[in-house]
Amino acid sequence: MEPKTYKRYTVTAALPYANGPKHLGHLAGAYIPADLYVRYTRLQKRDVVFVCGSDEHGTAIANQAMKEHTTPREIIDKYHELNKQSFEQMGISFDIYHRTSDPLHHETARDFFTNLNDKHIFVEKEEKQYYDEHAKAFLADRYIIGTCPNCGNENAYGDQCEKCGSSLSPEELINPRSTLSGNKPVLKPTKHWYLPLDKYEDWLKEWILKGHAKDWRATVYGQCKSWLDGGLHPRAVTRDLDWGIKVPVQGADGKVLYVWFDAPIGYISATKQWAIDNNKDWELYWKDEDTKLVHFIGKDNIVFHCIVFPVMLKVHGDFILPDNVPANEFMNLEGDKMSTSRGWSVEMHEYLEDLPGKIDELRYYLTAIAPETSDSEFTWKDYQARVNNELVAILGNFVNRVMILMHKFYDGKVQATTATINFTDENLSKEIGGFYDELQANFEGYKFRQAQQTMMEIARLGNRYLTEKEPWKTIKTDPDSAKDALHNCLILIGHLATCLQPFLPGTAKKIFGMLNLPNDQIFFDEEFVLANGHQLNTPSLLFEKIEDDLIARQVQKLIDKKAAIEGPAVVEEMPVAPAKENIIFDQFAAMDIRVGTILTAEKVAKTKKLMKLTIDTGIDQRTVVSGIAEHFEPEGIIGQQVSILVNLEPREIKGILSQGMILMAENAEGKLNFVSPVSWMPNGSGVR
Repeated sequence: MEPKTYKRYTVTAALPYANGPKHLGHLAGAYIPADLYVRYTRLQKRDVVFVCGSDEHGTAIANQAMKEHTTPREIIDKYHELNKQSFEQMGISFDIYHRTSDPLHHETARDFFTNLNDKHIFVEKEEKQYYDEHAKAFLADRYIIGTCPNCGNENAYGDQCEKCGSSLSPEELINPRSTLSGNKPVLKPTKHWYLPLDKYEDWLKEWILKGHAKDWRATVYGQCKSWLDGGLHPRAVTRDLDWGIKVPVQGADGKVLYVWFDAPIGYISATKQWAIDNNKDWELYWKDEDTKLVHFIGKDNIVFHCIVFPVMLKVHGDFILPDNVPANEFMNLEGDKMSTSRGWSVEMHEYLEDLPGKIDELRYYLTAIAPETSDSEFTWKDYQARVNNELVAILGNFVNRVMILMHKFYDGKVQATTATINFTDENLSKEIGGFYDELQANFEGYKFRQAQQTMMEIARLGNRYLTEKEPWKTIKTDPDSAKDALHNCLILIGHLATCLQPFLPGTAKKIFGMLNLPNDQIFFDEEFVLANGHQLNTPSLLFEKIEDDLIARQVQKLIDKKAAIEGPAVVEEMPVAPAKENIIFDQFAAMDIRVGTILTAEKVAKTKKLMKLTIDTGIDQRTVVSGIAEHFEPEGIIGQQVSILVNLEPREIKGILSQGMILMAENAEGKLNFVSPVSWMPNGSGVR
């Protein structure tokens, strides 16, 4: 069955809470993937609107206001502007970045509630909730603290203990007290409106479990199935709170719409504002069956975007449902979960301040380690290695070599021996066509990590082609061959820049500038040409090497931030295996260990531990079977430099001839890391 063709696309990225700055985990989880997809969709000449904005209601905002001794309004104004600017500087190309405090959103959310209430969708019921008699207010879970029943932390919140991480309810706390007055709260009855999710279980099972078993990510589908198998329950859409959208019903004084109900409607109100600003019909983007709706979120938001919000849209009656919700897993930081409250995070604005001008480097790295199928990990050393070994040594190196040779030999004027202004090599033309097909398939399947690897293969192809043709030699012996080789490399650079646009938009513009072409979008379906005689601009380096001292400063800053909040860390001595028996020098010298680069990686079928690698050793390209499959994803290690023992006797493993062994470091807990050079080294360099 052919996939449906859509006239337009509505793409949303999770509305971030405006209660603080957002860190790189948020960026990797929702905003970079959404931006990649949107930029790709625009390059396909499709009609797309990309909406986001600040989520500005709920207890998270009110709680932060208390911490900072200010008002919710001042909090949201402060962090809305900070996050909006950070997203813009990171190249996240929202069509609109709206706010749920905006009057248009309040009106849209109230109308949505009224529509459902008038249809008698909601169930009204009374329940007991903690109440502060001194402050005369019902208490949200975060306004109640007490002793955690699991770890004894005396300042656990009513919804979670931040010390041991346990999820809690206020009733579980020992000696609960109100954060408003410090007094012990009492249970008092209060009435709320509920969305009866249980009534729509059968419909959800049909729509999700049958309709999206094959096209949704396994994590998304699995989490939805788990919720549905466990049985759904009515969920309150209102709560007792001052800060939020007032419930538009008589007798609902002191009540606001629950933030989980109000926030996703923010996608709709943002689209409305965009439509007003651009003279568009917003309803086409939310109510027309020829529109594709895609939500980009982290895995902690799956239930709201796949179960709760679709039920809201369904019962409203005239909205389309999401076609896909490509939720990401979490990205950890230097071996621990990222957390702003614990000081273990890199905030977007901090990165922008500390590493000015290195936006594309971060976009590249976060895409390379994107947590698409499992949790991933950001480390500063790996960031350095990816930039130096891939962006500098592969992509930047190819473009720089070609541009310098063009200016050296031809004063920067495009040359070719035939009338053609495209490739003079048909094989290159076929390979580029294959890359575009792969890119499209990966983007359409929300496999952005693989898509970026495909893009980098163009740069690798260019380096191989340039090395093979050696125009710096043939310029003397066969000048026509040199002209053709460099001309073909220029066309490759043009295609590379075209494909770079979703991933590294700033770098793509730099390359188009060096090619003396407009910096506007060059679409994927346009044939890339450079006319003979066309004057190129002066070349410049695309990327700079990341030095060790910069990385050391960032690691130390992270340690200092955490220590300022949690106190200096107590370092426990890890057990270390005792040294083995001595060997003589000749035994060591007999080992031929070289630096190599992983070109391809795939798990060996019907095994848990084995991975089949193709490694460029500088001598040759060879296959190595390595027991690292439980520690690394294949897509995440392509381009990784390794140390490889090249003179190990070949042996057959699971029917595959393994020609060598890569060196790994392993700690006492069994965690593996590659033994690789700190900065890039040519393949084939000796390790001694």
